[in-house]
Amino acid sequence: MNTRAEQLQAFDRLLTIMDELRAQCPWDKKQTMETLRHLTIEETYELGDAILDNDLDEVKKELGDVLLHIVFYSKIGSETNEFDIADVCNGICEKLISRHPHIYGDVKVENEEDVKRNWENLKLKEGKKSVLEGVPNSLPALVKANRIQEKVAGVGFDWEEPNQVWEKVEEELSELKAEIETNNLDAIESEFGDVLFSMVNYARFLNVNPENALERTNKKFSKRFKYLEEKAQSLNKPLKDMTLAEMDVFWDEAKKL
Repeated sequence: MNTRAEQLQAFDRLLTIMDELRAQCPWDKKQTMETLRHLTIEETYELGDAILDNDLDEVKKELGDVLLHIVFYSKIGSETNEFDIADVCNGICEKLISRHPHIYGDVKVENEEDVKRNWENLKLKEGKKSVLEGVPNSLPALVKANRIQEKVAGVGFDWEEPNQVWEKVEEELSELKAEIETNNLDAIESEFGDVLFSMVNYARFLNVNPENALERTNKKFSKRFKYLEEKAQSLNKPLKDMTLAEMDVFWDEAKKL
């Protein structure tokens, strides 16, 4: 592995290249924080994919892309004297020190849960009016539900036992079933949301990340369906012309593979 001096040298090299690109490259010159935003989101999702695939070489590459964006935003900020990369680094350092009094102070903690509770309470002392202020509005709904539940649990608003959460899941499923029978679409959607929210909550008690779990299933389903498509193509038979029974044969093969 690289030494600390080599790591700092590599980071300095990136900062120098960013300076050169911003001064000389027509594309880089034109970029603003707004134009980079959607690209940053895309890069973050690509990093997430690499992590779920356990492709460490790809993780390394995607981390580089994300780091480039951080340096890019910092460069833009420095051009209006708002902030630069040193401000960004020092800001997160100060936050980490203040949020970890059990490391940099005299606070005692017993476990990870104590650390989480301290973290949320410290944020409230810093001036936040709600523990939910730290949940971005633009998060995908499933991720947002998980973060909301983690946040409120951090200040003690939580179930005591996993079986209580499962009972809530069953209650919500029962309410959904009742609304389906009334055929009231608005009520069905509301109850369906409650079911999903309660399932996300239950996942937390199982130490399962719901976003990762669902994406894992997405990948598994896609892989099996692509196998089905390949088999249909090898028979020169469009999927739309196949019966479900015929498709199930290949689907079962894909599951075994």
